Amino acid sequence: MKTILTSLEGLKRSLKVELPIDTFNQKTDKIIENLSKQAKVDGFRKGKVPSSILRKRFGASARSDAINEIVSETLVEALTGADITPAAQPSLTNIDTDNADSFIYTIEFEVYPEIKVGSLSSLSMDQVNAKVTEQDEERALQDLQDRSAEYKSVKRKSKDGDRLLIDFEGLLDGESFEGGAAEGFEIILGRGTMIEGFEKGLIDVSSDKKVEINATFPEDYHVENLAGREAIFKVKVNEVGEPIEVKRDDEFAKKYGEKDFNSMKSRMSNQMQMELSSRLVQQNKETAFSALLAANDFDVPEATVNEEALKLQQDMESRMEQQGMPTNSKSKLPTEMFQEEASRRVKLGLLINKIATDSEIKPEKEQVDAKLNEMSLQYGESAQQMIDWYNTDPSRMANIESMVVEDLVAIHVAGQAKVKSTEKTFLEIMNPQN
Repeated sequence: MKTILTSLEGLKRSLKVELPIDTFNQKTDKIIENLSKQAKVDGFRKGKVPSSILRKRFGASARSDAINEIVSETLVEALTGADITPAAQPSLTNIDTDNADSFIYTIEFEVYPEIKVGSLSSLSMDQVNAKVTEQDEERALQDLQDRSAEYKSVKRKSKDGDRLLIDFEGLLDGESFEGGAAEGFEIILGRGTMIEGFEKGLIDVSSDKKVEINATFPEDYHVENLAGREAIFKVKVNEVGEPIEVKRDDEFAKKYGEKDFNSMKSRMSNQMQMELSSRLVQQNKETAFSALLAANDFDVPEATVNEEALKLQQDMESRMEQQGMPTNSKSKLPTEMFQEEASRRVKLGLLINKIATDSEIKPEKEQVDAKLNEMSLQYGESAQQMIDWYNTDPSRMANIESMVVEDLVAIHVAGQAKVKSTEKTFLEIMNPQN
C-alpha cells in the first residue's frame, strides 16, 4: 500500500491510496464467483451461469461492491500509515480502476487543528462570590408562607398582600389587543408580577368596583408590538381577599413534607447553599471559558461543527415538543441558527481537552461521585434511581467525568489568570434578571 497525503484549504486534507490492481481484480472475481452460486438467469440452471454472462449482467454491481469492500478494509491502515486522524467520516472523492498496475482511491476529510494554548497568566477575568445570609433565608421562608397562604373575602378596600379576583380588558389606542383580557384573574398585590402601574392602580379599591388603569409595557417586553407602549386597562374587581396568617410551626413544615419546622428550615438552608454554589461554579466557569476563547482563535472542522449544530437543533425541537410546540417539515428550525453556538462549543471542547492533557488534569472517583450526587438532588425521591442509572453504564459515567474535567479546567484557568473578585448577593446570582 502506498499513500500520499495532501493539504488542501484550511483543515481539509486529501489522502490518495494506491494498491496493486490484483487486489481489485481478485475482489471482483470473488464477488462474481459468489454470485454464480445463487444468480438466476433465464435459460441457465442455478449455479451453471457462465462467467461471461455474469460479468456482462452483474459486472458493474460487482465492481462497485469490490470498491466499497476494499475501501472499508484498507481505510484504517491507510490513515494509520499516513499518521493522520480525520475529525469526521472521510468522503470518497475519486476511484481509478483503469490503471494497469494499480487500484487507486482518494478520500477527503478534515483534521483537528494543532492547538497551542496561549499563556493563561495573561488572561484577565471577573469571578464572583456570594453567600446565603439570614435575610435570604427569611425571604425564602416568607415566600413559602405566601405560597401556602389562604384568603378570606373582606369588604374593606385593598392593600398590599391582598389577593384580588378581577376581570380586565386592555386597550391600545382604544382597540383591544391579543392576550390583553382575562376573567377571574388572580393577582396578589405587592408581588410585582404585572407590568408597571397595573398593581398600583388596584390599591385602595373595594370589591365590585370598576377602575381604569394606565400601565406601561417594559421596553424589552417579549411581545414586540407591545414593548414600551402605554395601555389602558378597564378592570372590574370581583373580590378582595385578605391573607389568613400562616404560622411557622410543625404543621406548616408538614405541608412541605418535613417532620417539623426546624428540619424544614435546616433543609431549606442547605438547599439554598447548594443551589448558590452550583450557580457560582457555572457562572465563574462560563466567565473563565469566555476569556479563554477570546484569547485563542483557531479554525475548527466544519463537519464537526455541523454535527454539533444538528444536535443543538434536535435538542431544541425536543424541548419544544415537550412544551406542546411540535415542529414539522415546514416549521423545522434551520441548523444555520445554531452554527455560531456549535462552533463555540467545538472550539471550547478542543481547548478543554488540550489543557487537561497538557496539565494532566484527571477526575478522581470522589469528584465524579460528588458531581453525580449533586445532579441527583433535583430528582427528589428518585435520586438513587438516577445514580444507579449512571453507574450501570460506563458511557454515561464518561459524561459525568467530562463535566468534572470541565470544572477542574475552569478552576485551573482561573488559578493562572489575573482575577478580579466581585461580591454579589444571593438574589443577584440566583435572579440575575432582577
